[in-house]
Amino acid sequence: MKNFYIIIGVVAVGGIATIALVLRGGGSAATEPVDLGELADAELLELAQGMVQGDSDAPVTIMEFGNYQCNSCRQFALLIKPQVDMAYIDTGQAKFVYYDYPSPGFPHSFFAARAARCAGDQDRYFDYHDAVYRTFDDWALRRSVGGHFEDLADEIGLDTGAFEECLNSDRFADVVTANITLGQRLGVPGTPGIFVHHGTGSAQRLGGFQFIDIQQAMEAGPGN
Repeated sequence: MKNFYIIIGVVAVGGIATIALVLRGGGSAATEPVDLGELADAELLELAQGMVQGDSDAPVTIMEFGNYQCNSCRQFALLIKPQVDMAYIDTGQAKFVYYDYPSPGFPHSFFAARAARCAGDQDRYFDYHDAVYRTFDDWALRRSVGGHFEDLADEIGLDTGAFEECLNSDRFADVVTANITLGQRLGVPGTPGIFVHHGTGSAQRLGGFQFIDIQQAMEAGPGN
């Protein structure tokens, strides 16, 4: 497991936006994990993709395993992450990497993860990420959320035709599923799950998700 923590740190530092996605087709919106079969760790790390914000060459990586339908994740996104951005991401001290970690108890979380990645196709991932969390109360308890996710795309100025085509397919279902599996293998107990990697050694999983937890890990440096 320690080696796996090291591997995820290396992957986050190196970036993973170059993976070719497999489009399966089918014409219906994927709203739950798909069967990826048995994946070795190396295969999983090729398929799982975190979304990177900030300077890709920053010396430290702050990683979140997040669930769009999780209230604590909403609190982190709207109240805590802006502090992280100001202190570390905007200053170039660290980059932020978001991994999808929806769970069965949150029926719209997988669909929301796919929606954000569809926005990422138009280079607006984190704008959409923020909009999903900002409108949490408007969609989290609905029976159907596709219309809301499409409205958000229009609200932030996406090409809505391209977005809807992506959303109403199974695009990114394999990637989101791989992210879930990655989090499970890393032993992420819940969301938001926060890791800090200083570029050497293993990634540190934090015991909390408050700003002070991240600040202490940043100040402690590698190997602490």
